Amino acid sequence: MEFAERTLVAHPGHLRLIFRSKRKNDRVDAEKLAKLLYLDEVPPAYVPSIDVRHWRQLIEYRRRVVDKRTRCKNAIRALLRGSGIAAPRGLWTRKGLAWLRALAWPDLACRVQRDLLLAELETFNQQVRTVTGVLDQLGRTHPGMTLLQTIPGVGARTAETIIAYVDDPGRFGRTRQLGSYFGLVPSQDASGGYNRLGHITKQGPATARKYLVEAAWQATLRSPTVRAYYQRILNDQPERRKIALVATAHYLLRCMHAMLRSGEVWREAA
Repeated sequence: MEFAERTLVAHPGHLRLIFRSKRKNDRVDAEKLAKLLYLDEVPPAYVPSIDVRHWRQLIEYRRRVVDKRTRCKNAIRALLRGSGIAAPRGLWTRKGLAWLRALAWPDLACRVQRDLLLAELETFNQQVRTVTGVLDQLGRTHPGMTLLQTIPGVGARTAETIIAYVDDPGRFGRTRQLGSYFGLVPSQDASGGYNRLGHITKQGPATARKYLVEAAWQATLRSPTVRAYYQRILNDQPERRKIALVATAHYLLRCMHAMLRSGEVWREAA
């Protein structure tokens, strides 16, 4: 039996020559791949270790459970609004949940929905606690966790997500590649003297972008350096808030990458 000399995992997003073709079958695709391999033009994809892939899967699983818990909480609030009942402050605390369980609803259908939603909420809370405990245990084995959390506003969930998806900081030769990988660079349509920049590409891990934007918002409140960067992009124009926040998230990502490569902690600018 003959074996291949090497195995190359191609990046599917960069092989538009194949998946956008009007005539697509295994024979045609194999011929195109053979030509690209001969010309050494196959865009390779980075394949992390099995442990890192499992780490990423657990991070994504936690985000999905948190999203389910949020939908459950919204359903409970909608049930209260539909019945004309004002929810107290701190509804999701122990005191608030006890008030919700003891609430005397005149309608049997609402009581049944309340009981089922509370049971779902408790299940999701338990799942989040379990997954968070395992993620904290995995994060303690990586020195970059403590390093990235020296940035004001960056917590354990953001740090572990960036570390898991960056994996090897040396594989990004330029900072622009890092922003493209996480989908934080604007889409571009340029031809001749015409250059139009649109919305960010949103390629790559959506969970990492979500955590980066949340961390950027917290960092603008806690770090003078990040706040100055945000204000410079904002330029006293309230309509640019979203643009400034995404640009700040990109700035934080570049700082995290530099810290992971150098091993230096966060330092505020003079």
